[in-house]
Amino acid sequence: MALAGSVTARKNQRATTSDWMELEKQRGISISSTVLQFEYKGSVVNLLDTPGHKDFSEDTYRVLTAVDAAIMVIDAGKGIETQTRKLFEVCRRRGVPIFTFMNKLDRPAREPLKLLDELETVLGIGACAMNWPLGLGQQFRGVYDRLKKDVHLFERTVHGAYRAPEKVGSLQDDFVKKHTVEEALEQAVHELEMLDGAGHDFDRAKVERGELTPVFFGSASNNFGVQLLLDGFLDLAPPPKPRIAGDRIIEPNDELFSGFVFKIQANMDPRHRDRMSYVRLVSGKFERDMQAINTRTGKSVRLANSQKLFAQDRETVNEAYAGDVVGIVGNYDFGIGDTLSTDPTLKFDEIPRFAPEVFAYLHNPSTAKYKRFRDGLEQLLSEGVVQQFQMPLSATRIPLLGAVGPLQFEVVQYRLTTEYNAECQIENAPYSVLRWIKAPEGVEVPEGIMLGSGTMLAQDMENRWVLLCGDAWALRYFEQRNPGVELAELPFK
Repeated sequence: MALAGSVTARKNQRATTSDWMELEKQRGISISSTVLQFEYKGSVVNLLDTPGHKDFSEDTYRVLTAVDAAIMVIDAGKGIETQTRKLFEVCRRRGVPIFTFMNKLDRPAREPLKLLDELETVLGIGACAMNWPLGLGQQFRGVYDRLKKDVHLFERTVHGAYRAPEKVGSLQDDFVKKHTVEEALEQAVHELEMLDGAGHDFDRAKVERGELTPVFFGSASNNFGVQLLLDGFLDLAPPPKPRIAGDRIIEPNDELFSGFVFKIQANMDPRHRDRMSYVRLVSGKFERDMQAINTRTGKSVRLANSQKLFAQDRETVNEAYAGDVVGIVGNYDFGIGDTLSTDPTLKFDEIPRFAPEVFAYLHNPSTAKYKRFRDGLEQLLSEGVVQQFQMPLSATRIPLLGAVGPLQFEVVQYRLTTEYNAECQIENAPYSVLRWIKAPEGVEVPEGIMLGSGTMLAQDMENRWVLLCGDAWALRYFEQRNPGVELAELPFK
């Protein structure tokens, strides 16, 4: 964790451990979610690190289906951003307990009381500060643990390569007074008195219900406060929860083996054209080489090449239990959302779907490399990086891609070029709205559909008809001309 906590965008520094993809290192942002599994103080922690950029929110939302608790990292200088608010709402709807880490206290930051107030007013959740910063920015010297009544001081390290050294004492210790800024220490004491009188009291039950978020302060780039966060997280986070499968509730201690695929990633090891399926175990015991059924296809598969993950690094895992994330390597016919179980009737419906908001045509200028282009695109589609739509009414058969954000197209282009040696060009398409179509009885699609300016019909990968619109006005005009046609942001079941 000491190295995993180092986050920085400078190319001459160590990249974040979870950002293993070359494009992530170049851009200094997380593009793909990653699993970091490690043992800590007698517990096995499966940490799923997700992208923070809004263009990759679809991947983040899928990962949130696999977690039992979430850590919300907030830049103390910026406060709550739009993407943070969206992810919080997903966690709230799923009843996921949320822990908050106020990051970058060693840089210019907003007042901690205002940050707590923003959590409560913007997100509508109670906030209980578990520790409190002693100074901000250049005056930041450490944090005060409100439960244990002691101080943790930190010293800057070179690029956060190792955990920041700490010395522990109380607020009244001469050592603490010597190593903090007098004005900042007095301010912290005053704020702590206000918190004791008017702040939220800690309530474990409210944390588990998602009504109260424990708040920790620190600086991840210096690896200070990360250990305090992790200690508090392990103490307060709930164990693996039951999951719903149809009308059944599957308990973690049920004997039957079950899990679901929430992510697929190819070419993590560039030396091998491998493909890894991330499986969140829900119940029973996983054993390497065991037989399980992909309940979508009804086929039995042998789960042979199973891996424990730490970003790009991995090692063979022979057994795992509910709550664990196991990587299954191989060209299995797995799709995102597939259920694996010893019970062929079991099916989890965990993975959310999203309507794309941006669209682009993907051109292949080299017919000699078409097979590489096709194989690479099929792999990226199976990973859920983007969605593809066919346009039967169009004279050309150029793939139309849909995504939540435009950076996803850059990822597709970069990975096709570098991983598959397939040239490609991205051309923006003039659409911004997509709806799935359900025609009334007796109306055939596309013959019975009346299109207007700025609209087009297409089909998704399961041959379901969709409507593409250039803007909201074109969508309203279509609805006026086709009053009996139902439209939905998600596919009709």
